[in-house]
Amino acid sequence: MSAILEICVDDAAGVDAAVAGGADRIELCSALELGGLTPSAALLDHALRTGCPVHMMIRPRAGGFVYSEDDVALMVEEIGAAGARGVDGVVVGALRPDGELDREALARFRDAAGEAVIVLHRAIDLVADPVAAVGQAIALGYDKILSSGGAATAVEGMTTLAAMVAAAGERLSIIAGSGISPDNVERIVAATGVREVHGSASRPGPEPDEATLRLGFAAGPRRATDRAIVQRLRTALTKKGSET
Repeated sequence: MSAILEICVDDAAGVDAAVAGGADRIELCSALELGGLTPSAALLDHALRTGCPVHMMIRPRAGGFVYSEDDVALMVEEIGAAGARGVDGVVVGALRPDGELDREALARFRDAAGEAVIVLHRAIDLVADPVAAVGQAIALGYDKILSSGGAATAVEGMTTLAAMVAAAGERLSIIAGSGISPDNVERIVAATGVREVHGSASRPGPEPDEATLRLGFAAGPRRATDRAIVQRLRTALTKKGSET
């Protein structure tokens, strides 16, 4: 059985490219250049119309993951709205000022998600012990964790990812993310035992014009989801699945 391929996208063209390339699931965001923020309702509706399962990022602002009460309340409201529109899952995270998981906020997110799948995102990569945090996520009732194993990329974090997979057992699924490419995805799956992988499958777009940069509307080229890269990831994972 091949691993599930999740593609993160932040616009309608990315949604269409991910689906056409063979993604099993979309993680829907806005502003991927900021690590992904909550997408618009219209973009969510576009993604849902494709019929591909959609997990929606719930992140109200850029920056760290220590949230105020107002932030948490807004996130709870966004989770409810996403569920009402028919989203398959939501992707969340929150930390305490000491750098550990904010279990109180995460519990509120779990309650708000209802029957939807709930994913703890890469905020877990900032805690002191991501492997121990797996047990906390299980206790909170989370379904999946997206992680690079606490490293800049999943390749660098493979040892920790493997330990997280072992800690999760069958109670929770670890999704490997960050730096996933057609050239390394087979190795990551083999070394860690993950059953799901997450990537942007993107290429940089054209450079913004000088006025756009000067006025602060962009910091550099946007990346665009590439259908061919999605297809190559799908092919690599299908090959891996046929060998197991």
